[in-house]
Amino acid sequence: MQIAERIERKLREGLDPVRLEVRDDSHKHEGHAGWRPGGETHFHVEIVSAAFEDRSRVERQRMVYALLSEELAERVHALQIKAMTPDQDRQTEAL
Repeated sequence: MQIAERIERKLREGLDPVRLEVRDDSHKHEGHAGWRPGGETHFHVEIVSAAFEDRSRVERQRMVYALLSEELAERVHALQIKAMTPDQDRQTEAL
């Protein structure tokens, strides 16, 4: 199973998101620290979940990191996270 698929599966199971986007941005980092041939080293995650209600930005990121600890230890070098509540997502869409 590809790393992106594992990330998506774990986040769906652990946080029950209403919206989730997992994007492999490894091609943008070719030649930089942590990059490996074959990619799957640099990811962008945008996730909207009610599980983030009343949580700080740092707490939200820690929740995501905890779910993806295996991938971070194994191959993922960089993980950019945008974690929002459904209300925050609706406000962003309205802009």
